Amino acid sequence: MSSTRLSVMQSQMKLAEKLTILTDRGRGLLARLYNIKKACQDPNSRPAFLSEKLLEPCIKAIEKKFPQSEKSQSVLQPVDQRKADILKVLSVYYTTFRDILEYKDHVLNLFTVIASVNVTFDITINFDLTRHYLDLIVTFVSMLLILARVEDRKAMLGLYNHAHELAHQRSESSFARMGKMIMDFQSPMKKLAEEFIPFESCVSTALFSLLHLYPRRNYNAAQWRAQEMLSLVTKPTVLLNPAQSETMRCEYLPLDTIERWIIIGYMVCPTLLQSNERNHGLWRPALQNSYCITLFRDEVLMFHKYIEFFFDSIKGFGKRVAEVKESANLALQNAVGLHRERRKYLRSALLELIQILSDQPGLLGPKALYVLMGFSFARDEILWLVRHTEHLHPKMKKGAELNDPQLPELLFYIEELRALVKKYYQVLQQYYVQYLNGYDAIVLNNLVKNLPLCPEDESIILSSFVQQMESLNLKEIQGGQVPDFAGFRLDWFRLQALTSISKATLVLHENGELARTLNTIIFHTMMVDSVDQLLFETSDLSIFCHHSRLFENAFERSLAHPTQARFAIAFPLICTHFINCTHDVCPEEKYHIGERSLSVTNAFLDRLAKEIKDIVTKICSEQCNLSDQLLPKNAVPALVKMEITKLKEKDQQKILKDLPAEVTPGKESFRKTREALTGMDKLHMLLTELCTGINHSAKIVVWEHVFSPKEYLLQHLEARFSKALVGMMMYNPNTNEIAKPTELITSVKTYMHVLQGIENYVHVDIPRVFNNVLLQQTQQTDSHGEKTITMLYTNWYLEVFLRRVTSSQICYSPFQKAFLTLHPDPQLPFAAEEYTDISELRALAELTGAYGMKFLHESLMWHIASQIGELKKLVSENKDILLKLRVSFDRPDMMLQLSNQLRFENLLTRLNIIGVILAFSSLTQEALTDVISQRVPFLFASIVDFRDHVKAGGQDAVVVDVLSSSIGLSCNVDPALVNALRAEREIVPEKAYNQG
Repeated sequence: MSSTRLSVMQSQMKLAEKLTILTDRGRGLLARLYNIKKACQDPNSRPAFLSEKLLEPCIKAIEKKFPQSEKSQSVLQPVDQRKADILKVLSVYYTTFRDILEYKDHVLNLFTVIASVNVTFDITINFDLTRHYLDLIVTFVSMLLILARVEDRKAMLGLYNHAHELAHQRSESSFARMGKMIMDFQSPMKKLAEEFIPFESCVSTALFSLLHLYPRRNYNAAQWRAQEMLSLVTKPTVLLNPAQSETMRCEYLPLDTIERWIIIGYMVCPTLLQSNERNHGLWRPALQNSYCITLFRDEVLMFHKYIEFFFDSIKGFGKRVAEVKESANLALQNAVGLHRERRKYLRSALLELIQILSDQPGLLGPKALYVLMGFSFARDEILWLVRHTEHLHPKMKKGAELNDPQLPELLFYIEELRALVKKYYQVLQQYYVQYLNGYDAIVLNNLVKNLPLCPEDESIILSSFVQQMESLNLKEIQGGQVPDFAGFRLDWFRLQALTSISKATLVLHENGELARTLNTIIFHTMMVDSVDQLLFETSDLSIFCHHSRLFENAFERSLAHPTQARFAIAFPLICTHFINCTHDVCPEEKYHIGERSLSVTNAFLDRLAKEIKDIVTKICSEQCNLSDQLLPKNAVPALVKMEITKLKEKDQQKILKDLPAEVTPGKESFRKTREALTGMDKLHMLLTELCTGINHSAKIVVWEHVFSPKEYLLQHLEARFSKALVGMMMYNPNTNEIAKPTELITSVKTYMHVLQGIENYVHVDIPRVFNNVLLQQTQQTDSHGEKTITMLYTNWYLEVFLRRVTSSQICYSPFQKAFLTLHPDPQLPFAAEEYTDISELRALAELTGAYGMKFLHESLMWHIASQIGELKKLVSENKDILLKLRVSFDRPDMMLQLSNQLRFENLLTRLNIIGVILAFSSLTQEALTDVISQRVPFLFASIVDFRDHVKAGGQDAVVVDVLSSSIGLSCNVDPALVNALRAEREIVPEKAYNQG
């Protein structure tokens, strides 16, 4: 091998590695620089030194003389006092700028090496080499453009250097070169154009290779329709044939990336536009397709004006400036409509793909290219819409034309397709392992054998490719052993670099079929072990992490739009992408982005569940109103009207005028046409759509956290059902009005019926909601500390109802087994019989359950115990009189005189209260018995059998009595009363009856 070839090989052997490393490191440095820029713009995160009044004169002096050092000690004194803090805080910022300086040197050195060995670039031949080269140019230029936007760069670097000089008596070693870089790139494009003059030939060949790709990737929707792009059913005869293309890896290359290559490539090499008219086939369409491009995340370049100012400074570029202005006008006129039509086409195309591949997942193997193309096309349109919506052109009015209410649908289809690819990942693996082993290995082997001239090194690499593919075994794949093709792909990248230089023995451009075959093989290997990487390249939507306002607004619009509501689940699913925008070079942002992804996911799922809960609440309210129309009390107007019809016509008209309008139950169901939708129809439709969305994913994994959308819905339904139960009581503490138990239970059953209907839309456990909520309502307070049905009804019966009974307005009827109102009283807000007859108390027992009725019974017994306590006090107060009465039985006159001194009214009142409470207690216990015997007859019969047949004494008798009392059965001794009396007793037991 000649010395010339050895020197050539030594200079380019590491091109592949350097391009890979520098491109990746550039993205990491961009993340660090981006965070510095955002921190300096935010007053809360901006370094405190830059805002201090004491350091303000010093900072101004440093910026004025930058990059020269300030020598005045009086100016630097505040810096000297705080140099340690300044060095500590600004070291991170300074290190980043120093890394950018080193990165710039490495990139320009690599570009020089590439130009010196005269590498020939062609995206259709040496795909990896050309792509990494263009990516590196865009990354490098974007970094310097963003660097020029960091407002405090001079202040931070100068302040750090002065602090370093005061602490170490010398300037920081990199400061002089760094200061020069900052000053050189004040106007970055002018300096960049000068730096790229030696590299124009390489940039030109790389851009020219896009002439075969860009026009095809930039088709409008009409051209897509004419070619039936992404359609699997247009040619059923070839449905099972693998999707093939000579440029497989170019087919899903993002259009957004290609346009950045073109625009930034010609910006740094503007003379190319003057030298060859072919360049305008790329330049003009790229300028007319949009008015801004992405530099990094939400940092964009409004390139038309920027290019105009730059070209104005170049002599002889007046014609180019006019072209840019014309393209800007065309972009404003046509770009919005062009991209709107593309999104419209992609929605139907992706839906077709989802429907076919869901039914026949085996087609994922041969048609994987279509899926990746669909991802790439859709992502391009979403990125275009996002950046143009967030960065409106000054000539656009409010950006109304950019609003896309159907954006959630497109986002959902992307997520659905991603889920299909991940679900049937093994289908792809097995298909392409067989493809590599049974077809690609044979084709490549034949090509290698027929090469006219193949040096030893290249021959070894190509032979290793064939051997690795021939060694593939399907059984190993089925057993879970996935081959690693990372080395395979890197070797092909190295081979591209080795065979693309001017003095290569094996010239890749003269062996186009070999290059295209290997590019196709690389695509096949990625389908085996790097599907996640392909999904990241073609369908990653982490950009929404940095456009939170637009993301949240789109989510809210999807909830409000009936046809888009089911696609709202796409937004929390996209939050799983956020962590993808982090980089190892900037690890400190990973936690913040992870936390943001969690908070946004939580907010979206909570909002989605709340929206469903609100709709369910509206439906329940309407259904409760309809069920109220069927209550017996609402039949009265109809009965009155029937009686009126028996009168004369004149009398009828007079009376009918005074009657309220009659509401006929079921009238709301009358329809003239099926097309006329009622309010309830719309609510049910929206409920169906939202429930379909929340039922889409059983779990969402975000940053190693698992979210369950259905759990959010269940929590909201539980909270709402609990509040609704108390709300339906309609308790008014001012007027002491409360719903009758029968009316409440009717509303509760209606509410439960609506909730049960949710199971038709979502796979959730609604009985769990009922069990949790209704069980809590049997206690005094629920899990949130709020009063329950049990508490409110118990307080009402004790504090309102029974107090009215003792005031002689109401009496107890043992024959009717109810309390009756003696005479109507305007001040009495209720009729006693409407709250104490057997049906009402049974409804009360059904609502509050055995626990609630136990609490009511214990409260009644506590009141009896308190009355017995008052009776004891009466006895104690009249102790002397009672003792005299005890020894005066034989003296009638004394007995009369002493009896007159006793206050019998108080005694009778207390006894009357006890009797009323006992009567009411017997009614409630009887109602509980009826409900228990109906709901759990076997358990009820078992307890009755215990009471009737177990002859127990002592503690066992107490247990049997407690068991009997719990279901409302009468006992010889009421355990609740015993407990209440024991708690009320305040005197020593042996003295309880010793009053003398």
